[in-house]
Amino acid sequence: MEDWTTATLAALERDGRRRSAARTAVIELLGRQSCCVNAQEIFDALRHEGRRVGIASVYRTLEQLTRDGFVQRVDVGASTARYEPVHPGGEHHHHLVCADCGKVEAFADPELERALHKVEGDTGYSVAHDVVLRGVCDDCAT
Repeated sequence: MEDWTTATLAALERDGRRRSAARTAVIELLGRQSCCVNAQEIFDALRHEGRRVGIASVYRTLEQLTRDGFVQRVDVGASTARYEPVHPGGEHHHHLVCADCGKVEAFADPELERALHKVEGDTGYSVAHDVVLRGVCDDCAT
């Protein structure tokens, strides 16, 4: 199976999008993430790698990738958006957000997925979803 980075770059090329250094850098970084990241984290990580990408380019790339369906925007509250790759037919998870420190962690729950699919069956809706649960992480609770 083709990885998300390769598949996304290939799809953009097929759609006639030019392959800019900034877009490629953002896509490559997103492809290495295990959970969602915000634009500033992407910018900082790219700078740390020595890649000269402006913050405006990061935001433009994230907006375009979200519109094109390659990236999911996850609103975690406090006017903070995070982004992660969309893996069609692949892995799917939800998010826990600490109300104190803002840490975000991924979680998967097969029973929750079954309940959401039941809602689809009961209502006839095809439900696209991301569950964001807020609470206090172990570090902040102590």
